[in-house]
Amino acid sequence: MTPLPGDDAPLFHGGDLGAARRLFPGATEPFIDLSTGINPHPYPVPRIPSALFASLPDPGAAETLAQVAARAYGAPSGAHVVAAPGSQILLPLVAALAPPGRAVIITPGYSEHSRAASLAGHTVTAIGDIDQCGDATLVVVGNPNNPDGRIFPQSDLVALAKTLRRRNGVLVADEAFMDLGPPDQSLAGDVACGNIVVLRSFGKFFGLAGLRLGFALASPPLAARLRAHLGPWAVSAPALTIGTRGLADAVWIERTRRRLDKAAQRLDGILSGAALTIVGGTSLFRLVRTPPAGALFAHLGRAGIFVRAFPEHPDWLRFGLPANEDAWRRLKKALVTFW
Repeated sequence: MTPLPGDDAPLFHGGDLGAARRLFPGATEPFIDLSTGINPHPYPVPRIPSALFASLPDPGAAETLAQVAARAYGAPSGAHVVAAPGSQILLPLVAALAPPGRAVIITPGYSEHSRAASLAGHTVTAIGDIDQCGDATLVVVGNPNNPDGRIFPQSDLVALAKTLRRRNGVLVADEAFMDLGPPDQSLAGDVACGNIVVLRSFGKFFGLAGLRLGFALASPPLAARLRAHLGPWAVSAPALTIGTRGLADAVWIERTRRRLDKAAQRLDGILSGAALTIVGGTSLFRLVRTPPAGALFAHLGRAGIFVRAFPEHPDWLRFGLPANEDAWRRLKKALVTFW
């Protein structure tokens, strides 16, 4: 077990093309951003009436979104759904649902989980598997996990939640990538038990990260506490409109799942053909291990391709999906010329 730092210093993330250009001045443009796990084929944004930008969000529209999200994600009802301006903002609020104590974070994982738990007053420890939770009062697990795509069985997580309940503990399952995971492994249908909170991200699968829309699924008492912290008008009117339409669009959702599965298989072929060992991922990203990862990161950066590096794992790189044929060609060419 490894203690994790709990300060509020900026953490390393993907998606910062400004940083990429500072790292690689003179790189080929346009930069191809493969450093995030965001769908490169976003949901088509409908025309938004200008009136939605000129008035406060309608509470009725927020209730409708909650009901649609409950059906889409498998939560018991709209009362179990809390909409927020992105799942990121929910992390410290959800961590604060457990009394301050010992929090364990499954690693490797999303680095913000640790900081959020620390901000909520917990002493944070990294563990490798859920059987190492010990006397924790807060457990945070990504499912599917980022960056390795690991799936924790639903039955194991439910059993862990029962253990945590005996000491007033909370289990948080960050299901940001569950749109592409096995639906029967989601904990969305189990949140009524009272101490399970599920986080879902609209922006990743729907490719609209800039919309800032995410959800916490929880029992009504916990959901009420989260809404109180967020306050009124937490989600903008345009986000309410687009989120409701997207989550109800079953045809687009199913078509997109198939499209992303095919793209991930294509990415597998390119990465494997470049002698890179694929060690995990989802249909939105692949994690590879290679001894010269640092040199490859720099080579790709100079070619105008930004991938996700991991300072704590210097032999890892994570690749998102290219958005178009030119990006696919540039990636393949850059990998071939590296060797």
